[in-house]
Amino acid sequence: MYIGLGIFLLVVGAILLFAVPSAVVAGVNLSVIGIILVIAGLLAIVLSFAMRGRNNRGYTATRQSTVDPATGTRVDRTDVDPG
Repeated sequence: MYIGLGIFLLVVGAILLFAVPSAVVAGVNLSVIGIILVIAGLLAIVLSFAMRGRNNRGYTATRQSTVDPATGTRVDRTDVDPG
């Protein structure tokens, strides 16, 4: 999820940094905002890769197979506990 946000911030920051290097809007230097957005985008991408495996708790599945005595067919039952 944060990879998309990081790429978006990186692209917007690069546009502000390289496409409009000398523009100043109402006392705000757009190049500085571009640098901040590029750093934030890179940080979001790095953190998304670092946190990728931490929320993977997995699940527990219990499978039971029996034969119905009345019909002779096999009955499968699977219980999933989302851990």
